[in-house]
Amino acid sequence: MDEKIKPDYRRQLRLYMIWPMILSVIMIILALVLFSVSVKAGVIAMIFAVAHIIVAISVRLINKKALANDMVNFALRFGQVQKELLKELPLPYALLDEDARFVWCNSRFSSILGRDNSFGKSIAAFIPAVTKEKFPTDDSAAEINFEYENRVYRAELRRITLDEMARESGIIDSEDFSGRLITVMLFDETDINTFIRLNEEQKLVSGYIYMDNYDEAMENVEDVRRSLLSALIDRKVKRYFGFYDAVVKNIEKDKFFVTMTKKSFDRLTENRFDILDDVKTVKIGNEMSVTLSMGFGCGTESLIESEQFARRAIDLALGRGGDQAVVKDSQNTTYYGGKSQQIEKSTRVKARVKAHALREIIESHDRIFVMGHQITDIDTFGAAVGVYRAVRQFDKKCHIVINNVTLSIRPFVDSFVNDPDYEPDMFVTSSEAIQLSDAASVLVVVDTNKPSITECPDLLVRCHTIVVLDHHRQGNETIKNATLSYIEPYASSACEMIAEILQYISDGIKIRGIEADSIYAGIMIDTNNFMSKTGVRTFEAAAFLRRNGADITRVRKLFRNDLVDYKARAETVKSSEMYLGKYAVAICPHEGLVSPTVVGAQAANELLNINNVKASFVLTEFQNRIYISARSIDEINVQIIMERLGGGGHMNIAGAQLTEVTVQGALQILKETISQMEEEGAI
Repeated sequence: MDEKIKPDYRRQLRLYMIWPMILSVIMIILALVLFSVSVKAGVIAMIFAVAHIIVAISVRLINKKALANDMVNFALRFGQVQKELLKELPLPYALLDEDARFVWCNSRFSSILGRDNSFGKSIAAFIPAVTKEKFPTDDSAAEINFEYENRVYRAELRRITLDEMARESGIIDSEDFSGRLITVMLFDETDINTFIRLNEEQKLVSGYIYMDNYDEAMENVEDVRRSLLSALIDRKVKRYFGFYDAVVKNIEKDKFFVTMTKKSFDRLTENRFDILDDVKTVKIGNEMSVTLSMGFGCGTESLIESEQFARRAIDLALGRGGDQAVVKDSQNTTYYGGKSQQIEKSTRVKARVKAHALREIIESHDRIFVMGHQITDIDTFGAAVGVYRAVRQFDKKCHIVINNVTLSIRPFVDSFVNDPDYEPDMFVTSSEAIQLSDAASVLVVVDTNKPSITECPDLLVRCHTIVVLDHHRQGNETIKNATLSYIEPYASSACEMIAEILQYISDGIKIRGIEADSIYAGIMIDTNNFMSKTGVRTFEAAAFLRRNGADITRVRKLFRNDLVDYKARAETVKSSEMYLGKYAVAICPHEGLVSPTVVGAQAANELLNINNVKASFVLTEFQNRIYISARSIDEINVQIIMERLGGGGHMNIAGAQLTEVTVQGALQILKETISQMEEEGAI
């Protein structure tokens, strides 16, 4: 009880005992006053005053001992009542000394422990989770959650100081105890947790299921079998989700909407959406297997919000190339599947539509900025040069934002800088771009869709019109509010996409030889000399560039390495090791190298030429960061591995950046991530 509201019985009793003496003084004063009026009246009054004083003193002396005994008995009875109330309190309550030994506990606490007398015993002997190390060190409460006898409890611990009144209260039986006490209150939260779990399990999860290549698959099937193929896929999807008590409804011929409880959805995620592989087994004469993309929204308070999350998830699944499931909640986005190679679209209708939209944006603005990701590579540079040519076709001002010219692009940059036909401000730094730009400027982002790794993130805020042209799979972090977004994960490179756009953006566009070389070089590097991730449209884009003056010999000369770089790459391959029998991991030395990340990427490509290597990972240190270059041929999706480390990329080409860690530490993190994903069956 607070000191301010405690009844002060001692003060009230003292006041009660002193009133007769005060009255005696008043009577004496009255007698003295009466003496001045009448002696006889004064004598009579004085007699009564003396008599009152004698009676008061006699009563006080006679009743003092009895009154004291009554007060002691009252205090004892009051303390006993308090003790009994605490003893029978339904809330488990106990007092511990500073060594975590029981000083006292009530009946409810004793019944939980299963013994009546626990005095002097350590609470850790019964409840191991409650130890003296977890005691509060100040007046604030400490909470400990634990399980005991198949029940879930929350213990609230508080520290109190033992004073003289507490010792005399009769609650504490130990007379020689001194120091501080720890109060322990137990709250049984088993039923609450059960109700919370049941409530979570009954929440609804929404999802969308799309057939990625419905039209392409149907084209390769006889007319009489098309309806049968559609019916087989429809039945397989509905039977699969029916096993999880889900409701599935067709919203279009190749799209489904599904809803189920969270409990059933958890079972579905445990099986890692194995229908993604199962649906590919449907074969009735179709040469191309049908693949599915799925997006689910969960962890929301309403079905409407769950459906909104599901729409974002399905867009993300399609943006990442399809053949995968994406689960989005309010905190995280989780990916399943995505192990197969993206299917190249034979039609270029989308490229033509995007090219016309880009043309309208360019024609309606006077200044355009182009930038890619940090540490600009040749694919980013070639794509930026392609956009530069498209902008100059309409006599608009264009700037390419590059802060650091790496070794891989220096020969190409020098070719433009030394050519008088190009403006001196063709290449600008981030600070210069900020000064030149305003809200009316257009920003074209190439070869990345992550705002945090762009060359100048401030431009994303400064420019209101943003265009994104990228070939990487989308992740959790994307550029928001883009006016035009063209992301095609099946494309081999950003340069391939730009080469297609240039063919449709203007009739009779003239590309200079040095520009064609830059774009061609970007395709060549990202496809490892046209050996990986190469489709029909890749060769068509290369042919277009050759017709516009791209010279293979000239490009090859520009890519010749220094002897130091070549030796570093050879040393990296030599020092590599096989992890789990199929992953080649190595550390690339960075001393003396101008662009160690480029050398690391080249070494990762070299390691794929070794037998039994399904994926390669090369780590190198550059600018106080650890860069990981990941490569594979077709069996391992290195992108999902790099996403676990905060990176991304393609199924066969990906990377990540780690900070505040050493190279050896990053290598250990990489190995642990691979081992964990192997155990989960994610790769």
